[in-house]
Amino acid sequence: MRRRRFVAGTFGALSGIAVGAGVARGATPTPRGTTPTTRAEGWQPVPAPGSTPAAQLRRIAAAGPGLAWAVGEENRYGSRDGRALGMLWNGSAWAKTDLAHLNHSRLLDVAGTCATAAWSVGMPNDKASPLLRWDGSTWRETVFPGFPAPSGSRQQDVRLTAVGVGPGRRVWVGGNRDGSFALLSGDGGNWRWLDPLPVTGVNIYRILPRPSGEVWVAGDQGAGGGWAGFVARWNGSWTVLPNVQGVRLAVSDVHPDAVDDVWVVGSDFGVGGPPGRPGSAVLSHWDGTAWTRVPPGFSLGALSGIAADARGRAAWITGWDYRDQSRSTYLRRDGGTWTVVRGPAGPAPAPYLNDVTRVPGTSTFWSVGMTHFNPTPPSEAYVEHLDA
Repeated sequence: MRRRRFVAGTFGALSGIAVGAGVARGATPTPRGTTPTTRAEGWQPVPAPGSTPAAQLRRIAAAGPGLAWAVGEENRYGSRDGRALGMLWNGSAWAKTDLAHLNHSRLLDVAGTCATAAWSVGMPNDKASPLLRWDGSTWRETVFPGFPAPSGSRQQDVRLTAVGVGPGRRVWVGGNRDGSFALLSGDGGNWRWLDPLPVTGVNIYRILPRPSGEVWVAGDQGAGGGWAGFVARWNGSWTVLPNVQGVRLAVSDVHPDAVDDVWVVGSDFGVGGPPGRPGSAVLSHWDGTAWTRVPPGFSLGALSGIAADARGRAAWITGWDYRDQSRSTYLRRDGGTWTVVRGPAGPAPAPYLNDVTRVPGTSTFWSVGMTHFNPTPPSEAYVEHLDA
């Protein structure tokens, strides 16, 4: 890939840029030079045993109180590829699933609504990029147009990067297909590729189907020697929003409360800097006309995932605060403002969270990541739960 692949938890030799002082529509401005109130919340660690360091969970999906999936990688060190990692919640405990039959170095994303409607995509160790379906006990490859290639033909250059499940259990898979990003839509048996994005140089890390039938995608796009945050929506055709401007900015998650009320999170890695310097946490809001940068309550670090409440409005954001790594970091939406919330002390030396989701039909949430901000040994898979 021609530029940095967005990998949560790995900031390398990159520098940060201070987040701007804009405030989203309906939000209360934060006075310059101050930080929103930080308060304790009821997040608690939940054991996720069995991963081989270095390990991390990248994404999580929940079907209900008794069923959830989390995916990521394990046995990774530096530039050496690791192995795909999958975890299953059975209502009482997390357990590692056996993925020895998969030739994957990591699983990138997961989405699901029930025991027979869960899906994942990952990074294989060979050219093919299969779509995975949960069969009730493990992940199995499934056939779709372009995979597998017909006998004697060249395998299409399909690289799947994200997946979502929408109304009616319709599956939306995204990836680069012969050089352009496109959505693959299906029901598990019948699949079709939709029109590719009308722009080039795009990497997509998140797909979010909405109850209205729209599908939102987010990631980054090459711009001026760096990259900028990218957001678009599919509603029978593509609508591409203006880029979220930054020097090297990637959007890791998106959540639309409405077409003119959209939140994105990510990191801006700036123009470069000394080894070990992180990027800047990015929280930005679209009001139908322009993006406005919103102070997240800390500057150096990252924001990674967004979860909605029962009304479908953005409610929780996972993050990582470089200046205070003793606990996990969240943003919670309180009316029109975002408030910094810290997780439990002690269970992990420097936890880094990659994703957050609500458990359907409840007011509880899961978050996942790793026990240390750097994905090297002895970092392990890490999970927290909020029982509101």
